[in-house]
Amino acid sequence: MTTIAVMGAGGKMGQRCTQNLKGNKEYKTLYVEISPEGIAWLAKQGLKVTPQDEAIKQADVVILAVPDRLIGKICRDIVPKVRSGTMIFSLDPAAAYAGVLPERKDITYFISHPCHAPLFVEERDPKAYGDWFGGEKIAQNAVCALHQGPEKDYQKGEAIARVIFAPIMRTHRVTTEQMAILEPALVETLALTCFTIMKEAMDEVINMGIPRAAVEDFLYGHIRTTIAIVFGFAPFPVSDGAKLAISMAKQEIFQPDWKKILKPENVKKSVQAITHATDVK
Repeated sequence: MTTIAVMGAGGKMGQRCTQNLKGNKEYKTLYVEISPEGIAWLAKQGLKVTPQDEAIKQADVVILAVPDRLIGKICRDIVPKVRSGTMIFSLDPAAAYAGVLPERKDITYFISHPCHAPLFVEERDPKAYGDWFGGEKIAQNAVCALHQGPEKDYQKGEAIARVIFAPIMRTHRVTTEQMAILEPALVETLALTCFTIMKEAMDEVINMGIPRAAVEDFLYGHIRTTIAIVFGFAPFPVSDGAKLAISMAKQEIFQPDWKKILKPENVKKSVQAITHATDVK
């Protein structure tokens, strides 16, 4: 039986891992937590906390369910102490891509991150509507990367990903760099920024006197329709007038070289800032 130690088991990221591993007969799970709130949450689940050093000495896999900015510090402490062959399992590529993971050739570094609930999915359960992240009422997908370690460990890591992010429809194997391009570059640096600007624009037109309910209904409905058209889900194009508006607005809103944010060298600067690995100039 594989022994898993979940670091930050009672925290924001750790709770989902804990819930899905709890009671799983294929894994023995040890729960590591230091915050009073996290310890109290674990107690409500009927789970006991295992001291960190005791847990990592037993663990075959250590899941880092902790913020990116803490991974470097935590790994510098635990990596020298784990047994040879241990898998360090990260939920985000930032630390690995930023180069903050300690070098040790006889262990495995594995990374997995959920794709979250699909935007267009046929779902008949009304309770699924509030599953915004996926993995509760709505099945999701995930990406996985074997950052370091023997090839046989990929299947081991992928199997754990399917448990902690369950229910899973499919997984995609990518490299660490490819995962970093997906997040933070594509979905945070670009998409989240665009959505934030859309929210600011919505607030602005409401402040101009247009009723909030009218603005929300109009924008939310058009977001759904527009995404369906642009990403090829709906079998019809945008109007010629809309195409003209897009071409004119791009020049006003975006810099001509905006795609540079997706270049690996700029992605690396971004993850280094996220993990506090270096001073980014």
